Amino acid sequence: MSDVQQRIDQLVKTHDILLFMKGSASFPMCGFSGRAIQILKACGVDPKDIATVNVLDDQEIRQGIKDYSHWPTIPQLYVRGEFVGGSDIMMEMYESGELQQVVSGQQAAG
Repeated sequence: MSDVQQRIDQLVKTHDILLFMKGSASFPMCGFSGRAIQILKACGVDPKDIATVNVLDDQEIRQGIKDYSHWPTIPQLYVRGEFVGGSDIMMEMYESGELQQVVSGQQAAG
């Protein structure tokens, strides 16, 4: 595993709710990242409980997270070490009620 992959893996495993995004929770730098933050807030997640990584600050992380998840776009949400998806998947999961269960730790078995 490369150095950047190890750094990403450590971040993913260290934070309960981690969002790789453009910008920060208080100042998103793209609409998709802003939407991801709003969805998490709508799920009842306190913004201070959302760890974020600004991919614009580190080109290695920006490409490395795409390789790590095998997912081509940013933002990317991880909950308790598991990749959830980007803003479109987050919205679909929110609308079905599934994302609220995932972030609260009440994920249904299946």
